[in-house]
Amino acid sequence: MASNKMWYTVALGFLLPFSYAHTDFFTSIGHMTDLINTEKDLVISLKDYIKAEESKLEQIKKWAEKLDKLTDTATKDPEGFLGHPVNAFKLMKRLNTEWGELESLVLKDMSDGFISNMTIQRQFFPNDEDQTGAAKALLRLQDTYNLDTDTLSRGNLPGVKHKSFLTAEDCFELGKIAYTEADYYHTELWMEQALKQLDEGEVSSADKVYILDYLSYAVYQQGDLSKAMMLTKRLLELDPEHQRANGNMKYFEYIMAKEKEANKSSTDAEDQTEKETEVKKKDYLPERRKYEMLCRGEGLKMTPRRQKRLFCRYYDGNRNPRYILGPVKQEDEWDKPRIVRFLDIISDEEIETVKELAKPRLSRATVHDPETGKLTTAHYRVSKSAWLSGYESPVVSRINTRIQDLTGLDVSTAEELQVANYGVGGQYEPHFDFGRVSPVSCLHLFLLHKRCVSLFQVANYGVGGQYEPHFDFARASRWRRASHLVKPGPPGCGTTCVPNRALNFVALQLF
Repeated sequence: MASNKMWYTVALGFLLPFSYAHTDFFTSIGHMTDLINTEKDLVISLKDYIKAEESKLEQIKKWAEKLDKLTDTATKDPEGFLGHPVNAFKLMKRLNTEWGELESLVLKDMSDGFISNMTIQRQFFPNDEDQTGAAKALLRLQDTYNLDTDTLSRGNLPGVKHKSFLTAEDCFELGKIAYTEADYYHTELWMEQALKQLDEGEVSSADKVYILDYLSYAVYQQGDLSKAMMLTKRLLELDPEHQRANGNMKYFEYIMAKEKEANKSSTDAEDQTEKETEVKKKDYLPERRKYEMLCRGEGLKMTPRRQKRLFCRYYDGNRNPRYILGPVKQEDEWDKPRIVRFLDIISDEEIETVKELAKPRLSRATVHDPETGKLTTAHYRVSKSAWLSGYESPVVSRINTRIQDLTGLDVSTAEELQVANYGVGGQYEPHFDFGRVSPVSCLHLFLLHKRCVSLFQVANYGVGGQYEPHFDFARASRWRRASHLVKPGPPGCGTTCVPNRALNFVALQLF
């Protein structure tokens, strides 16, 4: 990747029309908002169906009430009743005609409109992958922000506007998804939460027997044999004939007996058990701890002495004619490497234009597969993106020019404007951005020595909205801000150059 390229990222959440079918809903809040409209449309259609059924039942009810009174009178004096020729005629008419009409009304299917709408909308429904992706996002947020299951289940998250809670059945489903991923740590957490809510009296379709079955096995897989036996005994109290539980209990007792034979002290076993149950699923990222601390706003803090060197100012782009009379607001965000933040440099109208241009182009963000050499999706990059060129719209061109004026760098060789929209718990985990270049190019890259990354954030995310966190600092995001980093190139490298771990600005929405 050439050293004089600049990366621009616009992160936004917006509504997409249903002009086309798409997948991977969970990777884009923008596409998930469409599902809100889909569900609203289905609710309206369902209410119309209910009204139609109620109207139909009301007609049948009135008919039944009318005939109930009539037949009561007729059965008390049948001959006298039929002595009136009108009554005789109406009896013939009712049985020959009107009861047939009532039969047709009863058999009439009022659900045709709803079913038709349901069939049309079903092509835009999320699938199992989306449900699993959304569940994994909850688990990821739980780990990242150190949230306990009870807090998540009851929806007691700071900063959220629309509080929602998880039922025992929801917790059970989260536990099952973790179980299918062999993530026994989260399986235990969520099965215990489901069990807790049922024990507290919650009415649910979730079955304690099934929950205890999953829970006991997950606990056993984490090495807590005594707890696994206790849970299995509780299961057998509810269902003494449970075949798997009976088999597991015999196996657990066998293992326990072997441990006693080996004279393993109970103290050592308890210590080992406690240690093992605290261990989460292994993570291949050594930076995981710092990454999650950063997302929580617990990154590296500046000393008071360094903070005193940070200022805010009105900036005219080094006497750029466009900004002499109307300078922009600029803040020092970080000193080494230097990061500055510009405020209010993109208007609401420009934001809407960019959103409209990007709507039909959002697609799942990809990564480079080193084995195949092809682009592919990855679980550690949960977002969708689109690319806009300056020639497509004067607004995009104007934004590019603005970046050039404020940074002093030439955007003619820059990549296109990338519009990124993150999904629930959206993220791009710590990674390296790099280019394969020759040693000569690497030397040329070092001599150029400057590289810039700019990012606009135009959407304020709630819990879980986040961007590529690479710096050990964090700040709550604001509207219509842009930040930019200039960093010296590496002092030397081999065939793989320009490690870009610290070249992407963090725009992080904190709790």
